[in-house]
Amino acid sequence: MSHVTLLTGPERRRRWSEEDQCRILAAAFAPGSTVAAVARQYDVATSLIYKWRRTMRARGTGFAEVVVVPDEPVAASRPAAPPAVIEVEIAGKMRLRIPLTTPPTLAAAMVKALGVS
Repeated sequence: MSHVTLLTGPERRRRWSEEDQCRILAAAFAPGSTVAAVARQYDVATSLIYKWRRTMRARGTGFAEVVVVPDEPVAASRPAAPPAVIEVEIAGKMRLRIPLTTPPTLAAAMVKALGVS
């Protein structure tokens, strides 16, 4: 049996908070998932998910998933050659390493996604 939601009163449309929208967008565009499956799971139209993504991109507030991982310990047998990266430390809490081979526009987008100006 399927789930039925009955909306009553003067407003018959659901209102999604920005937090809910971001959660649904993250699920819809996660590796290995499909927009259609996530839309069915949350009972929302696929076109609305794509609209939310366009809106987020246009605002520039971003829908950019960033994964922060702890530093890996350096093995003692490794040569101490300096890495060919640009390292940006943010408030002493986060470190972003950008390889020198990264195109400047992509590097700028990564820094902007973290909210650094």
